[in-house]
Amino acid sequence: MVCPYSLTVPGGVQQQVLGLARAMRAKGHEVRVLGPCDGPPPESFVTPLGNSLPHAANGSIAPLAPDVPAALRTIRALNDEAFDVLHVHEPLVPGPSLSAVLMKLAPVVATFHSAGESAAYRVFNRQLTRIASRIDIRVAVSKDAVELARRYVGGEYEVLFNGIELETFAGPDVPRENAVFYVGRHEPRKGLGVLLEAMRHLPADVRLWVASDGPETAELKQAYGADDRIEWLGRISDAEKIRRLRSARAFCAPSLRGESFGIVLLEAMASSVPVIASRIDGYTNVATHDHDAVLVEPQNPRVLAEAIARVLADPRLSSRLVAAGVETAKKYSMDSLADNYVEIYRRALVLEESDVTVIEVPRMLRRFEDRFLRRSGAPRSRSGGRAAGERT
Repeated sequence: MVCPYSLTVPGGVQQQVLGLARAMRAKGHEVRVLGPCDGPPPESFVTPLGNSLPHAANGSIAPLAPDVPAALRTIRALNDEAFDVLHVHEPLVPGPSLSAVLMKLAPVVATFHSAGESAAYRVFNRQLTRIASRIDIRVAVSKDAVELARRYVGGEYEVLFNGIELETFAGPDVPRENAVFYVGRHEPRKGLGVLLEAMRHLPADVRLWVASDGPETAELKQAYGADDRIEWLGRISDAEKIRRLRSARAFCAPSLRGESFGIVLLEAMASSVPVIASRIDGYTNVATHDHDAVLVEPQNPRVLAEAIARVLADPRLSSRLVAAGVETAKKYSMDSLADNYVEIYRRALVLEESDVTVIEVPRMLRRFEDRFLRRSGAPRSRSGGRAAGERT
């Protein structure tokens, strides 16, 4: 699997890549993850490709590694491992993902995560369309991600939900504190400012836990730092995130736009905490208003405050949302997602064996073609074949 974003920086795509790899390895498949790492790799199965640099993308800051050294490390890793299948996440993002697609040393399965708008897709759509033709099977995490990719690069896409590692969030009941929990980057599209403004309309005994940081952190602290009900946690570990989810009385995701899939909502549901979120496309993909979440008009602090107050004050509503949320989360298990991808990998191998897809090295590297292991007849797996599970 190839990830364009730094695997040591918290993020939705990184979380999906690592979780999916863990689920597949547990099923006996040999999986390695290639991606930038700013520090020690987070898992033993991760091959680091160098440090990342922050780049503005989709209203956010993405930790990318689009430099030549990272590309060369990607090529070296792909050649040394001679993988049977390449599963490339965000395949058109500069860095390891784009390099892996251009190399195409094995059948390529690609997962598109982004939704909303993309300046890069709009400006470079002609070049990206040609590059995307090297992808054998295209997957998108939601209908909104399909719409973005199809608008600029065309093609057909299968929709496969993001997954969560249910066992990570499950646990015994613990005493709940009268607190609302927020976790996400502090940037305009995440809507943290709306939630902070909503706190002014909530009772004095309601606290807010704000995790993570971002470009708006200093400005928001200056505007709302005097409110001692707000606890600024900064970046927290996964263990601390789970502890806060299981200790809060509500989880709030006030995003304004740019969400392709509501993975944070599912994590909260799996943690048995009621969810209040904006009614935006990315969140309505997984949550249903007044069933497993309360969904409100985005960018309206007073309406958001009213929804939070209602959930905190009504134990029957809270219990109903939690019970339905737990059942919703079960439908999105990482284990099921892994099974779906394994079948897709097998289809990709059939395409190669049937000569439907062509593994062709880019022109600039053809002088080194005899050095590429998988093309020169070297074994495709350490077990000598694919019977023991594809290597991804």
